[in-house]
Amino acid sequence: MENNKEERNVNLILKNESDADKDVIVTLSGIFKKTKKYFLIWVIAAVVAFVLPIAGSAVFSADQHKEMTALVSFTYSGIEKGLDPNGSVFDVNSIKTPDVIETALTKLNHPLSELETIRRNIKIEGIVPSDTIDRLTIYNGILENGTSGAIQAAQQILESSYYPTQFTVTFNYADTEYTNSEAVEVFNTILECYRDYFFEKYGYNEALGSAVSTIGYTDYDYAEAVDIFNSTLSTLRSYVNTLSREDTTRFRSAVTGYTFADLSKSIEVIQSMDLDILSSYITVNNVTKDKDALIDYYEYRIDSLNRQKTIAEENLAVISASIEGYEKDTVMIFGNGTENTDTQYYQGSETYNSLFQQRINAQNELSTITQQINFYTTRMSTLKSKPAGSSAEKERVETDLAKINDKINDLLEKINLTADEYYNTVSFANAYNILVPASTSSVVRTLKDVIKDSLIAIFVLEALLVVAYICVVLVTAMIDENKKKMGIAVCEPAQEETNTSKKNK
Repeated sequence: MENNKEERNVNLILKNESDADKDVIVTLSGIFKKTKKYFLIWVIAAVVAFVLPIAGSAVFSADQHKEMTALVSFTYSGIEKGLDPNGSVFDVNSIKTPDVIETALTKLNHPLSELETIRRNIKIEGIVPSDTIDRLTIYNGILENGTSGAIQAAQQILESSYYPTQFTVTFNYADTEYTNSEAVEVFNTILECYRDYFFEKYGYNEALGSAVSTIGYTDYDYAEAVDIFNSTLSTLRSYVNTLSREDTTRFRSAVTGYTFADLSKSIEVIQSMDLDILSSYITVNNVTKDKDALIDYYEYRIDSLNRQKTIAEENLAVISASIEGYEKDTVMIFGNGTENTDTQYYQGSETYNSLFQQRINAQNELSTITQQINFYTTRMSTLKSKPAGSSAEKERVETDLAKINDKINDLLEKINLTADEYYNTVSFANAYNILVPASTSSVVRTLKDVIKDSLIAIFVLEALLVVAYICVVLVTAMIDENKKKMGIAVCEPAQEETNTSKKNK
């Protein structure tokens, strides 16, 4: 007994209706065989397709990978409105100002020839938090779909723009001759030097102290020297009082031992004691270097102050008239559709409040000018009615002026030290921060950047290879299967005759 083993195959037959002999047959076993045959070739081609875009990106786009990024932030009052500490519009591009870059290059003993190239290749961009973007999106939805009241509220909200407080600072050093480590060192030094620049620009104005200490008071008459000292101390006291109001920690300097209130009191003592006593002595005794010249000076000052007084009076009158004629804002409250429930009331605005403050300032200015006019008038009358002071009196005044000058210079130094310490440790301690400094690029990081830039090209090439692989497998499988079919077709008549004979027997 013969055991006939039948081979079972799943066949894919492409029918040709016009000619049954031309049917194309593809078996899964044939496809599988071709898949194994060409698999190694496909793997090699896939690896080549993966490497080529990366190599091309590394060679032809090398400059794009010579980039480093740092993250900085500003956290002082006003930055959320786009303002600097002085209340002016803040320009974040001051990070790459030539002065800062020059300081950094000098600190590292690098030539300044790269300054402009470095400045040109530093880019600064603000970071907008995702929650802020979502909030603005919600506001836009209210604006598009809300009622009239909601639209008005949304419009008022959208009027306030968002100003970033964090910034990414990017430096591309492709145009320089720096190595990666040198570029990182230069970049981070620039960011550090900006901290000193920021403190000097927005902290205590050292130029004020330098200007005061270099005043040659001996070039002026005695009464004029007293006026100069008085004006200087008034400016300093105003500055110190401003710091005192801003200081909520009651800061006391570890260097000088003073608070700002202490410094303000010291200034007041020099003004109210030393200068006032010396001024009275000069006035009473008519101590002067040149009596006629001093009289001319007083006459000029009185005339100038009278002109200022006229302007101040006109300014006060205009402000007062504006306040009297100002119409307050009307606020409507709707009754949600209910009749006779709508109400309205009047309220002041920022403009209205500002006018009141302007009137107070104008009144203070007018009062100060009037006092100065009376003071100079009294001085001039005394000077005209009495003879000039003696040499001994002049000598005493010169000695007292020298002592006051020493006191003012000493006070300036203490104010300078106290203010600098305050800004560095309290007010501006976190005003400018380097959150993430630049770092040297590792091989792994560079490779990731290159692969990221080549992803699209790699995807396209790999997809084409997969399609080509499938097509080659199917086509070669069909060719082989149909060659076998042609060979089998020749033997079929004889096989059928043999089967018939067996049946007849």
